[in-house]
Amino acid sequence: MGSGKTTIGRRIANRLKFDFLDLDSQIEKHEKKTIDEIFSQRGEIIFREVEHTYLKEISSIEKNIIISTGGGTPCYYNNMDIINHSGKSVYLQMHPHSLAKRIEYSKRERPLLKGMTEEEIEHFIETKLIEREKYYLLANYIIKGESLDMDELVRLLGH
Repeated sequence: MGSGKTTIGRRIANRLKFDFLDLDSQIEKHEKKTIDEIFSQRGEIIFREVEHTYLKEISSIEKNIIISTGGGTPCYYNNMDIINHSGKSVYLQMHPHSLAKRIEYSKRERPLLKGMTEEEIEHFIETKLIEREKYYLLANYIIKGESLDMDELVRLLGH
């Protein structure tokens, strides 16, 4: 959350002349509900099953495509294996403080963090990273988000 997955994914796709898909947007479009609605109405387990199904479907597309996933996607089922076997994966690694600052100033509403102070947001992010980083570190490329070099990322993903 807040690492810039969607923004950077769109830019990379544009520069490489690839298609771009945001997994969460695809889920919302086909399920006709927001991610928050799916979570609240059907629960996280059902959401993760739905997410897994769409990831498998999208990953099987036989063309050049950049896919932006939700932060929890790599952590469930064998999603990280699917991601790595269908193409190249990138972990935009950032310090929790940097992520908290980005989220605080982001225009996009994040219901999960509503009403939290900057310190609470940073603690939440730190906790999530501790839980998830073992999956994120399985990515083909680990890129420092604070010093992202778009040209280098285009070079890595374009080959």
